[in-house]
Amino acid sequence: MKKANLILVIVLVMMISSCSKNDSDTDYTPIDYYPNVTKTFSGKIDLTKLLNYQNQAVPSYINKDNTNGNPITDKGATLGRVLFYDKNLSANNTVSCSSCHKQSVAFGDDAVASKGINGTTTRHSMRLINSRFSNESKFFWDERASTLENQTSRPIQDHIEMGFSGTNGDGNFASLITKLQNIGYYKELFQFVYGSEEITETKIQLALAQFIRSIQSFDSKYDVGRATVNNENQNFSNFTAEENQGKNLFLTPPVFDATGNRTAGGFGCAGCHAAPEFSIDPNSRNNGIIGVLNGTGIDITNTKAPSLRDLLNARGEPNGPMMHTGSLATLQNAIAHYGTITLAPGNTNLDQRLRPNGFGQKLNLTTTEISALTAFIKTLTGNAVYTDAKWSSPF
Repeated sequence: MKKANLILVIVLVMMISSCSKNDSDTDYTPIDYYPNVTKTFSGKIDLTKLLNYQNQAVPSYINKDNTNGNPITDKGATLGRVLFYDKNLSANNTVSCSSCHKQSVAFGDDAVASKGINGTTTRHSMRLINSRFSNESKFFWDERASTLENQTSRPIQDHIEMGFSGTNGDGNFASLITKLQNIGYYKELFQFVYGSEEITETKIQLALAQFIRSIQSFDSKYDVGRATVNNENQNFSNFTAEENQGKNLFLTPPVFDATGNRTAGGFGCAGCHAAPEFSIDPNSRNNGIIGVLNGTGIDITNTKAPSLRDLLNARGEPNGPMMHTGSLATLQNAIAHYGTITLAPGNTNLDQRLRPNGFGQKLNLTTTEISALTAFIKTLTGNAVYTDAKWSSPF
């Protein structure tokens, strides 16, 4: 081989070797192989065999969907999964989205207030189960986020929660982007999903929202029964007599007298939590819980609620305390709250459905009815959502 040709071969070999490492922040060259992803998420994420997010089965009787212009894709949800579980999204690398939304408790929190990097949250963390299947497109307890996409980056920019607020000495969101751009697996994942290493807040929002919307639960006893009938009002053949009674109490509106006492009918829970999604009616107002977690005063702005699906776990225990205050520890506490609504001073936002004829509703619950409603709520609990690998931590 001539000397000139030998030198050319050596140079080419050196160039190929340099480009294939992809370890340096300065010499990174996008290629079809993603070594940082493979190394970091070995056994958890395989970009050649993505887990199924976009083609999950949804029952034909489910009609609500707030996806809008951001459909779930396997690629996008995979990136969203990494972002959801990555503590690098907090300023001191100690908190991730999953710190407050745990798979083991239906993506809620078993603590009353969640721990952020600078204290505890001012409201209890809402469960994320079936966030997609609601005609309420706004998010947070007070509905201050117009879309799920908008919601996803707000905890990151909160001083208490994840610390990229741009206030109180915090870095801003641009600081987070710079941080993520220096992490090898994010260079590769954003290239893989978007065709570019560039990281933006919008891209982060889209991916996180896709992952969160993919978290669904439709393998409950309720779903087995619902699939065999034409509508919810029919008795489910797989239900006990008590469970069917509880379902009827849930669905049937109450009849009140002139002073707000129930004289006939059911409890009317479906007026705000319509089956089969059991999501909150977007026209709902405050439910009578007006306390605050930190400080004094009242909070009447809370009008959003999570789906009632997976309110309880498979053992019939609550997936964390209930309401924005986390003040109700048991399902029986919650039923009792709605059983007798108090017209609290200052609550000008109480839902009209809870104050018939101007009085706080009094459902006059019986022990048998409470037991039946409890039995029905238990049928709304699924199984796979607590263990499915595609919703678990990839780290």
